Amino acid sequence: MNRYIGHPSQLSGVEEVTLARGKGKGMTLLEVRNGKGLCFTLSADRAMDISRMSFMGMNMGYFAPCGYVAPSFYDNRGDGFLKSFTAGFMTTCGLAAVGSPCVDEGEELPLHGTIANTPCESFSYSETENDIVICAAVRDASLFGRKLVLERRFVCSKTENKLKITDSVKNIGGKAEPCMLLYHFNMGYPLLSETAKIYIPHSSVTPRNEHAREDIENCLKPEKPQADYEERCYYFDVKDKDGIASVGIFNPNIEKGLKMSFDKAALDCFTEWKMMGEGEYVLGLEPANCTPDGRDVMRREGRLKLVDVGESYDTSIELEFIESEDVLKCL
Repeated sequence: MNRYIGHPSQLSGVEEVTLARGKGKGMTLLEVRNGKGLCFTLSADRAMDISRMSFMGMNMGYFAPCGYVAPSFYDNRGDGFLKSFTAGFMTTCGLAAVGSPCVDEGEELPLHGTIANTPCESFSYSETENDIVICAAVRDASLFGRKLVLERRFVCSKTENKLKITDSVKNIGGKAEPCMLLYHFNMGYPLLSETAKIYIPHSSVTPRNEHAREDIENCLKPEKPQADYEERCYYFDVKDKDGIASVGIFNPNIEKGLKMSFDKAALDCFTEWKMMGEGEYVLGLEPANCTPDGRDVMRREGRLKLVDVGESYDTSIELEFIESEDVLKCL
């Protein structure tokens, strides 16, 4: 018992809030504080994705022009995803599809799948002496269709500025199903600026298209915001140590950054999304089990992951928020 405080939320905890205006009206958000400088917001109506993230008062993520958009406004046709792509600090792409809209085995699949626009079926949170734990379940299932459940767990340390995300995609149906996952982590100003340094230790890098190839020598160099900038994407084979791959970003101007570590066996692909546009200034650091080229391409290349009946596809990502670049220099 801490005799210096009146209520535990004076220092840390989780608070539920509801949006009152705009396209996000009625959305339930969880605002989380660990008491050491880490504050973030989870969206229970959007697969418990991370909409906002700040560290020691500094914003870490990117918030798209559309702002908060409730699932009722989601357009699941083609690239309609972009109309409600809040981005935020993390958007989950999947579960049945990631990347470009396509038709695969007769199924019409929208940009980046539908899970990010699906409300949690249930969620809970608790607090111990050392951690804040949030759990959620998101169901992606239909009659005559796939039957998948995403079970998500956040563990936020109260002794360190670390956040661990573990996901388990369970197949509760009667046949093997495609399982595609891409974690769209979106770095934004002031963490992201032309002075930021990006760390992606890799053995190879492949540009997504010719436009990206033309500037591949600058793939790890942020630039100032530019008018009419055309996005560039790069696919990295990230080096790992004992199966754990790590990347990061640090901006010496604000003396803040983050290190992201993930299980490379489960997340064997990594995309950097470089978008240096005016008002659309964002850098995506995106561990995944696929590329964003569409499910049809992944199947054709023999790289499409499946989850068997009664089995699960499990992933783990840890974020460490830092105030020293030395943490990344040793990657």
